Amino acid sequence: MQTNILICGVGGQGIVLTSKLIAATAMANKIPVMSAETIGMAQKGGSVFSFLRLGDDLHCPMFPEKSADIIIGFEPAEAVRMLPYLKEGGSMVLNTHPIMPVTAALSGSDYTGREMVQYLEQHVQHLMTVDGDAACRALGSPKVLNMIMLGLAIRQNVIPFSIDEIEATMKATVKPQFVELNSKALRYEA
Repeated sequence: MQTNILICGVGGQGIVLTSKLIAATAMANKIPVMSAETIGMAQKGGSVFSFLRLGDDLHCPMFPEKSADIIIGFEPAEAVRMLPYLKEGGSMVLNTHPIMPVTAALSGSDYTGREMVQYLEQHVQHLMTVDGDAACRALGSPKVLNMIMLGLAIRQNVIPFSIDEIEATMKATVKPQFVELNSKALRYEA
């Protein structure tokens, strides 16, 4: 059995680390895994997305549209952009807090993300939302969004790992002084 995961957002939200934690956890559990990231202007808030495939008979890290089991959307507009990849009946975990694109800020556009969230609410059968900004404030750090999102995605029972398995990988990856905070973020309940 294969699991296709797509993680999307903008630079600086921790998408690449999230992808690496899932891949490392798969390897630790002897599950074949392939991944590919696309990072465009990541330092400037540009689009970042990662494809992950877990399971047997993998030949390519990318997968076609309508075949993602889950999309972890760190930013509403980026989640809408990647929605064509979600399979019928697939799941999405969405951070509803928008990041204004540089082009919108420069042009004076008003981007609140509300219309993107509403669109996803209408088009995604299994949608779990969280205000990532509020969740990060509740935990006391803006740097734990990726762990919040990953923990919520694990609870959707689509990714074949437990919070404890991801936590073990995280503990081996992050600096010791950040382990406790990241553990709390993984267990955050929206």
